[in-house]
Amino acid sequence: MELRHLRYLLAVADHGNFTRAAEALHISQPTLSQQIKQLERTVGAQLLDRTGRTVRLTDAGETYVHHARRALRELAAAERAVLDVADLSRGHLRLALTPTFTAYLIGPLVAELHSRHPHITLNVREMPQDHIESGLLADEIDLGIAFHGPHLPGITATALFTETLSLVTGAHRPDSREEPLPVERQTDGRTKPLSVRDLTGHQLALLSGDFATRSHIDAYFAAHQVQPRIAVEANSLQALTEFVQRTGLATVLPDAIADDHPHLETVPLEPALPPRTVTLLRRENAYQSAASRAFTILTQQLVRTRGYTPA
Repeated sequence: MELRHLRYLLAVADHGNFTRAAEALHISQPTLSQQIKQLERTVGAQLLDRTGRTVRLTDAGETYVHHARRALRELAAAERAVLDVADLSRGHLRLALTPTFTAYLIGPLVAELHSRHPHITLNVREMPQDHIESGLLADEIDLGIAFHGPHLPGITATALFTETLSLVTGAHRPDSREEPLPVERQTDGRTKPLSVRDLTGHQLALLSGDFATRSHIDAYFAAHQVQPRIAVEANSLQALTEFVQRTGLATVLPDAIADDHPHLETVPLEPALPPRTVTLLRRENAYQSAASRAFTILTQQLVRTRGYTPA
């Protein structure tokens, strides 16, 4: 048995078809079929059921594939370990994060990583938290940045900081048709907290429902029995901040986004939105490369430097 036999079997299992699996592997279908039969003879059991329209794993095949996937993941980790250089003269890091962090956290992190360790290459992917955790378990990702909560078995979470959210507005536009929010300033110039009930009937621009942040906001409004009018929904943070600064609409975003934006201003809500704990995720007992360790230390230092609320 050779490693290619395992990869061939997994390809057939994933595609459910010899023809498509052969195309993906760039080999002929007869060659693929012959190699799978050779593997079955070596193992001493039938791994695939070829009697239906689609090729399915037998019970023995299901068990074998489970261990084969794990073996290939471990071998891939071993290859990365051999290539890993402790002095960071080279290295590679696969990072995933939930979408809101692209607006205020990933930029400073990448800039700092490139400044300190210019020879580390970085692959950054934006995805929902459940996809991040699945990717970590499948060894497709080294580290993830997401929120604290119930995690999949095998995921380790390290708290980084506490994220707070507030109402966010742009500069007042006299020509705006939206009714202005009843925002007042205190004697020290800071904005007075605004009762959440004052948002009833006001038009807001919010992130769309595929963002975890939107679910967090909706739950807050529901808990306080407030129903603002949603005038705009956007699945882009950049688009949302553009809308807010150019109209009389308000939104709800992490304070850190408005703090970094020269044309946005935060308005504290009363009562405040529940804070969320930002965490660094990794697979339990996974091999940690020098690049991964360096990024973890760098992230913890940057969080302290930028003054984010400790977790």
